[in-house]
Amino acid sequence: MSTATKTKEKEAKERQQARRPRKRSGAEAVVEALKAQGVELIFGMTGGAIMPVYDALYRDGSIRHIIVGHEQGGAHMAEGYAKVTGRPGVVMTTSGPGATNLTTGLADAIMDSVPLVAITGQVPTTLIGNDAFQETDVRGITTPITKHNYLLKSPHDVPRAIAEAFYIAGSGRPGPVVVDIPKDVSVGATDASLPQRLELPGYKPPYEGHPRQVQRALELLRNAERPVILAGGGVIHAEAADELRELAELLRVPVVSTLMGLGNFPRDHRLSLGMPGMHGTGYANLALHYCDVMLCVGTRLDDRITGKLDEFAPQARVIHIDIDASEIGKNVPAVVPIVGHAKPVLKALIEGVKRWDSIPDWTPWWGQIERWKREFPLRYREKADVIAPQRVIEELDELLDDDAIITTGVGQHQMWAAQYYTFTRPRTLLTSGGLGTMGFGLPAAIGAKLAAPERTVVCVDGDGSLLMTIQELATAVNYRVPILEVVINNCALGMVKQWQHLFFERRYAESLLKPPPFDRVAQAFGALGRRVERPEELPGALKWALREAEARRLPVVLDVIVDPDERVFPMVPPGGANARFIPSDPQELEPEG
Repeated sequence: MSTATKTKEKEAKERQQARRPRKRSGAEAVVEALKAQGVELIFGMTGGAIMPVYDALYRDGSIRHIIVGHEQGGAHMAEGYAKVTGRPGVVMTTSGPGATNLTTGLADAIMDSVPLVAITGQVPTTLIGNDAFQETDVRGITTPITKHNYLLKSPHDVPRAIAEAFYIAGSGRPGPVVVDIPKDVSVGATDASLPQRLELPGYKPPYEGHPRQVQRALELLRNAERPVILAGGGVIHAEAADELRELAELLRVPVVSTLMGLGNFPRDHRLSLGMPGMHGTGYANLALHYCDVMLCVGTRLDDRITGKLDEFAPQARVIHIDIDASEIGKNVPAVVPIVGHAKPVLKALIEGVKRWDSIPDWTPWWGQIERWKREFPLRYREKADVIAPQRVIEELDELLDDDAIITTGVGQHQMWAAQYYTFTRPRTLLTSGGLGTMGFGLPAAIGAKLAAPERTVVCVDGDGSLLMTIQELATAVNYRVPILEVVINNCALGMVKQWQHLFFERRYAESLLKPPPFDRVAQAFGALGRRVERPEELPGALKWALREAEARRLPVVLDVIVDPDERVFPMVPPGGANARFIPSDPQELEPEG
């Protein structure tokens, strides 16, 4: 054998050895797989079973980690990060209570289609099922509230499982995925390589809508007399806001955006009717009730949108576009079901409309809508000596630019934010819609600010909601996260109190609170805090808070004392039809004595 041949064979062998993955621990393989997915930030809390992964993360040093005050807060931070970036957020914690504390965040993410990857430690495989210290059946617990989950049995499973978790979380209808890693898996050795291609039998999310169904939808729209577009959060997940706007402007039809869809269509656009449902605008609900063709895009049509199902849009022929086939027809029958990704389906509809000879004249329909707008505007009554919560939202709306991000807790303040803030861009409202998770707002704001440090982030919160996750103020202080936390403080679980006022003869059973002075609590955490009690103080306090948060690189808490008797209107009574809402005029209700 010649010297040249020997040299070539030696070089080939060296190249083959270089391509072969080195032996490393399962924990190191986790970090390697996370880096391959482009992960830059992880939220979490360490502990016994996950400690080897944290040690590998520490030794690598290239991924930033945020220590949270509570694992639920970590999950909501990861949700906030995911909602802003559109990429899966990552949360990591240990076994037992660490993993179970994630469940609220996982349930929230599955309901609102948020891409999330949760990595949990687990007791060694030899102890699973033996009630070992800090053992819980994470797979069993999280199966109903995740898109998929894994219990790894070998360190060789790590690279593929992590890659699959990110693919599943972010593709199709987004959602949370759990990877449960026993301790012997994380300390064991593996030379398994990262997968170059992923083939998941049985998992092939749809993309293009069926051309025949698209054509049927176009025919329905062309023959409509009273059309409406109902657009949900799926439009935002699909990055299809531009297509939604183009289609609406081509057709010149009204657009109603769900709570999770706010920002998918500019609220100040002439075609926008705002939000529908229990606390939606009267004219949005009436337009849906009397329409004859409803184009639904990326919405689950849940009970908060539809109200009494058998009286929802009784004259409408429904076109329903959704990437999740199980949602189509689940609540409202669809005449034209289109299973597909919102972006290409809307593009196909746009191309179809462009081929029409002319656009139908819907002037009489718009005349009726304009009459409803005049009859049922959003309005509230202000008092001279107390702050109206709606005014807080309007002041923020005037101060903030279109790129600002608003997060909320759940309750009255959430609905006032949805009604009175002008959301014009996608991914600017982060809120808990499906699960209705009190405490979502503060940690979500932290995740959002870390995802987009150049943008202003404001959490509009309630006193009851803030108390659920107030420990995350320490997280914001520790990592110098300059967010503004505006507490709409009415000393009550406000939405519960509203229902008790209207439907339980004013029996305020366990809904009245005595919250602490949030401004001083904030200061104790090391944040900035200020109490606001009078209407004339509000504009200056908000400007101060926004300025000082960025200047001091600290969270600021404004404890805004608002009218405790203010309620959210319009309101559809529970179980009632949307067309029979309590109108948006507080004076029509008897004030409390």
